[in-house]
Amino acid sequence: MEISTTTTLGTGTKSARLPIASLLALALAGFVTILTEALPAGLLPQISAGLEVSEALAGQLVTVYAIGSLAAAIPMTAATQGVRRRPLLLAAIAGFVLANTVTTFSSSYGLTMMARFLAGVSAGLLWALLAGYAARMVSAHQKGRAIAIAMVGTPLALSLGVPAGTFLGKLVGWRMCFGIMSGLALLLMVWVRVKVPDFAGQSAGKRRSLGHIFTVAGVRPVLFVVLVFVLAHNILYTYITPFLAAAGMVERTDLVLLVFGATSLMGIWIIGVLIDRHLRGLTLASTALFGLSALALGAAGDVPAAVYAAVAAWGLAFGGAATLFQTAIAKTAGDAADVAQSMLVTAWNMAIAGGGIIGGVLLDYLGVAAFSPALLVLLMVTFVVVWAARQHGFPAAGS
Repeated sequence: MEISTTTTLGTGTKSARLPIASLLALALAGFVTILTEALPAGLLPQISAGLEVSEALAGQLVTVYAIGSLAAAIPMTAATQGVRRRPLLLAAIAGFVLANTVTTFSSSYGLTMMARFLAGVSAGLLWALLAGYAARMVSAHQKGRAIAIAMVGTPLALSLGVPAGTFLGKLVGWRMCFGIMSGLALLLMVWVRVKVPDFAGQSAGKRRSLGHIFTVAGVRPVLFVVLVFVLAHNILYTYITPFLAAAGMVERTDLVLLVFGATSLMGIWIIGVLIDRHLRGLTLASTALFGLSALALGAAGDVPAAVYAAVAAWGLAFGGAATLFQTAIAKTAGDAADVAQSMLVTAWNMAIAGGGIIGGVLLDYLGVAAFSPALLVLLMVTFVVVWAARQHGFPAAGS
């Protein structure tokens, strides 16, 4: 990813370098957030034994985290509009230090669930801050690239962090994994304090209500696209194991997910390089590529080579999606970007929950064969909405 650009200002030329150290601190914050959320999924047997509960109850550590994030994102972001940004970011990271430390030492299922809810609350606030924070560090023509760097922690956590955490859990135990996460968050607080600039919160006169921000031209199309695109992704991602089982590839699930993770990283790199000039085109291309992947999985889901190719295309399409959507809403909402981002976080978590519910219904009543048609319908709707939002939301270059 490029780290410098040249900008013409009047009759002079100025070289504007991206604040890489600051942006990577934000990326690590995203990494900690995603890994804290997903880590229990790979450690369920150990957590179940350690807390003396069933694996189904241990799995609710992921659910309660998502509930905390969903419940807190909008109200906490709205309530803290006037707070200076760096102390607020540090407070969100401190929530992970506390939550992961409690999880490390707790022998009580109830206390652990409370800690996970706190971690989810911290995540809801942190996700609402990241994109707007990255955008404020740079000039207007660099916002997309800055957000792309700040978002790189997400695919890294999913593709590398979760498998590594699962492996580490087998070596040192699940509690130590959460202890390591707590220590990492503590080091991150030091990094943020030293390298990340502080910004003022919004003055009382500039704050806008949630209702007003929701009616800003372009905000609703972006939120709708987030909801539907991420819903399509989570229907397939949540139930990828039964899908692969039907294709006779269940033993290759780890390899399939590795392919998805690798191409996701490639996707976020491509988006990072091109987003400031081609936001609209990249969003349309990502939606179309995901649609082609869904079509291939439906038509040739029992052919391993076709599955690998389709999953690679799916990862490429999804890898930069968070960057595309967060950049779109940051540019659309302007000074109200943080509150708009909290709405995006809420829509994203609703899509995660919806993917689990809708995918489960499809699986129980129609089988995995229903996944491809469902995804195609959702992605066609997404494409139409993005196409129609050429003035506000996903504007054409130069609009």
